[in-house]
Amino acid sequence: MTKPLIALAGLALALPVSAQAQDAADAGDDSYNMIIVYGDDECPQSTPEQIVVCARKGESERYRIPETLRLSESPENQSWAERVESFEMVGDFGTMSCSPTGAGGFTGCTQEMINAAYADKANNAGVRFGEIIAAERAKRLSTIDEDAAAEQERVEMIEREYMERLERERAAETPGAEPLPQPETTSDPG
Repeated sequence: MTKPLIALAGLALALPVSAQAQDAADAGDDSYNMIIVYGDDECPQSTPEQIVVCARKGESERYRIPETLRLSESPENQSWAERVESFEMVGDFGTMSCSPTGAGGFTGCTQEMINAAYADKANNAGVRFGEIIAAERAKRLSTIDEDAAAEQERVEMIEREYMERLERERAAETPGAEPLPQPETTSDPG
């Protein structure tokens, strides 16, 4: 029985302290200052009257919209392009509308499916791979002339060395070979 009484007494003592802290925070307590610093910016020093708490973010976040607003699904954060697109759909009925209302409403369904397919194709990851491959191909083709010139120079150097070696071999005397006899000339007295 004494344990529950001790726990109850401890809880009763803790409640006024936490309520006091909450009241101080609600009353606009200026004893602390919460600041966001970016990159290598220096955090201001705390003073005896005020505690400074710094949250550090990367330099790339300095001029961006805060993350809580960036990821919000609030209607205020919807772009005008999206709003106008939704306004275009209001009252869209009749021929070429792909709607169950109006005469010929079904006629626009095929076009709507084609537009949706093109939109999916434009956002498809395979298209992005195609763009990456095309960029890499262009990068490689940009150096093809330089590579071909370097290869041509290397081949010509090898050919020159080969021809010089052949000329040296032809000009050198064959070791141990006797000179060829010269043909005899006969004088014709006649």
